[in-house]
Amino acid sequence: MNFFQRLAGHFWTVTRHRHQVMVHCAKAGIFWQGLRHDWSKYSPTEFIPGVKYYTGKRSPNEGEREKYGYSMAWMHHKGRNKHHFEYWSDYNLETKRNEPVEMPYNYVIEMFCDRVAASKIYNGKNYKQTDPLTYFSRRKPHRSIHIKTREELEKLLVMLAEKGEEETFRYIRQQRKKQKGAKKKTNE
Repeated sequence: MNFFQRLAGHFWTVTRHRHQVMVHCAKAGIFWQGLRHDWSKYSPTEFIPGVKYYTGKRSPNEGEREKYGYSMAWMHHKGRNKHHFEYWSDYNLETKRNEPVEMPYNYVIEMFCDRVAASKIYNGKNYKQTDPLTYFSRRKPHRSIHIKTREELEKLLVMLAEKGEEETFRYIRQQRKKQKGAKKKTNE
């Protein structure tokens, strides 16, 4: 694959993914958050390695990891995008270790939207509503994620697999309303 094919392929994949996430975020009631989703992928730190290691079959971050033992693009990305559970770790004063912390619900929602969109983009016409849950379950043992965040994401992915998008997005909007109501009462 020549440079221009990799450039076009990577740009097209990232842009289609972002647009799909925006659609899902609008359905979930976090439209403005969806508009800002993954802007950092267009930064030189992420975009240049994305083009360099683009194959169309896997994440370019994997190619960068194979070459260097790490992916600078991924480290840049997870450190700037709060919808990644990897962003949410901090030093625990009691254990003296870095540990996962619970994600705010609006970022869990965006993470859900991101996973569904990625499954749709990467699986194309073969996409099934069980795909995001299958992907999550396959990697579950290797993740360092706060238990409440994991449980909430898994609940949404199971709901999607069993009840479909319409029911899952309705549930998410209801949960957001409840949280806003609770927050409003707390602030009064």
